[in-house]
Amino acid sequence: MTKSEIRSRVSFYRPGNYRIRVQGFLNESWSERLGGMNITINHREDRGTLATLVGRLQDQAELAGVLNTLYEMHLPLLSVEYQNGD
Repeated sequence: MTKSEIRSRVSFYRPGNYRIRVQGFLNESWSERLGGMNITINHREDRGTLATLVGRLQDQAELAGVLNTLYEMHLPLLSVEYQNGD
């Protein structure tokens, strides 16, 4: 799928699947507070601890809420990836 096809499918008001990566530890008990996203922790010697959140969010407002919560936890954001809206 090309970038223009992705842009045409992404909607401000529609659900989408996302993968968010942050630097640092994030306890799995935070899943419900973060839109029900699945949390996976990886420990890497070269980059430290990385948390990956994967899941479906209902709209861009919910995505913004998740990102704001991560910001308030002082977890450096590494990437946000829209995977698909299916």
